[in-house]
Amino acid sequence: MTILVLGGAGYIGSHMVYELIARGIDTVVADNLETGYREAVHPQARFYQGDIRNRAFVDSVFEKEKIDAVIHFAANSLVAESMSNPLKYYDNNVCGTKVLLESMIAHDVKKIVFSSTAATYGEPERIPITEQDKTSPINAYGETKLTMEKMMMWADRAYGLKYVALRYFNACGAHESGEIGEAHSPETHLIPLVLQVPLGKRESILICGQDYDTKDGTCVRDYVHVMDLAKAHVLAVEYLMRGEESSVFNLGNGAGYSVKEIIEAARRATGLPIPAEDAPRRPGDPATLVASSEKAERVLGWKPQYTDMESIIASAWKWHGAHPDGYKGNC
Repeated sequence: MTILVLGGAGYIGSHMVYELIARGIDTVVADNLETGYREAVHPQARFYQGDIRNRAFVDSVFEKEKIDAVIHFAANSLVAESMSNPLKYYDNNVCGTKVLLESMIAHDVKKIVFSSTAATYGEPERIPITEQDKTSPINAYGETKLTMEKMMMWADRAYGLKYVALRYFNACGAHESGEIGEAHSPETHLIPLVLQVPLGKRESILICGQDYDTKDGTCVRDYVHVMDLAKAHVLAVEYLMRGEESSVFNLGNGAGYSVKEIIEAARRATGLPIPAEDAPRRPGDPATLVASSEKAERVLGWKPQYTDMESIIASAWKWHGAHPDGYKGNC
């Protein structure tokens, strides 16, 4: 079996490739390196540099490689940027996926696992969030991901293209080897921002709002380790290979951690002081986002292995401590 990983030089995509290679699965990577890093790609994967919006490029990959299934991570994913530049997100996320699906259908590749997001739900009506809950995104990023899901749904009905959309919550952690990890510019995720303090990159971590209706007044989120996500994608590919129907699954730990709890866990994991400062709320931050992953456990047989926050952060610290400036360059 040969898997094509789009966006396989990015954070989650690179960990996906490491998991596939570890399982002995033939792996092809395509990435335009806009936000990914060539150094993050496993040396045993065959790499093609190019953009999924370029039909000739996508066609060339399918013509050179006999692909059995696609795992799709190639999308822009910064919420704030999506609000200031929504057309960029529609161009890359939506138009890029349209080109991809056209090429897949033309080359008779009819199975795709798609990296979706909890942002498709918007403000939750209940906790934990299930796949049956209303999807009403409150930012352009979530809207484009939901549009991508719907595009695949209609492609299934018209062309028999089978898909699994994985809506995951807060990805975190790093590969146990410490060889690859999280490196964004700019960085917007809480755990790497917290770890920038003991790395000397910032003096303190800002706690944005302490008056939410939560256990300690700070926002609560569901964190899922990046390697648990990678394993879920493998199970989703196997699900499609068995001839199962298209579906959507949430991926999360099912437990919420507050901002203060994350900071305290980081202090324990690093053994270092991490000063924190109060800051105003950020607009659009729901108080609590926690997933129900019961469907993924029941149907895919997926169960997170990393459930302790201190061990999750310890894996991230192993990467960040050894790579304080991330990857050396975007090449």
